[in-house]
Amino acid sequence: METNATTEPTQSSPKPRREKRPLNGVDVPTLFATINAVGEQPELAKFQFRASNKWVKGTHSRSRIEGFSGAGGEHAQTGDFVYDADHPPVLCGVGNAPSPVEFLLHAIAGCITAGIGNVASARGIELESVETTVEGDLDVQGLLGLSDDVRNGYQGIRLSYKIKGDADAETLRKVVAQSTARSAVYDVLTNGVPVSIEVDAD
Repeated sequence: METNATTEPTQSSPKPRREKRPLNGVDVPTLFATINAVGEQPELAKFQFRASNKWVKGTHSRSRIEGFSGAGGEHAQTGDFVYDADHPPVLCGVGNAPSPVEFLLHAIAGCITAGIGNVASARGIELESVETTVEGDLDVQGLLGLSDDVRNGYQGIRLSYKIKGDADAETLRKVVAQSTARSAVYDVLTNGVPVSIEVDAD
């Protein structure tokens, strides 16, 4: 029996595959190639990131993000990434740079936003803008040693996203949700991670 090219597809007809192409500054073909390669060789998934830090003065220190290992080899950074950290004057610092707890806000926002770029691009959604505000609530009684009942770190962190793209609002919300679910920094902050400290004192 002949078929007409205009005939409506049946339920069993395969859905047309969307061409994977670079989008939103994300190399989507490489993204999927990486996912496939790691799926076939799980040992490639093991990464170790490294940094070094030196005290400058007072509460001021300087960190350098070093090379890292992963995907079966060692990798040099693409630049000399150096970041200062300090406390504000009201917390006995000089304010030479953001405080370490403020870097945490940058880290979680940056991690989830990177995921949004990848997830949206993989789904063929062209983004127009992604903006985030991040707030962290911290009671310094704990870190100042004034109360054992108050934790030293954040009591809560809130992120608010404003996202625009060529998809409906519900789809864009799902992109943010998927990025959050796969965020390494979100995972560390919400589930915790073992931290070991060694001291070589002279």
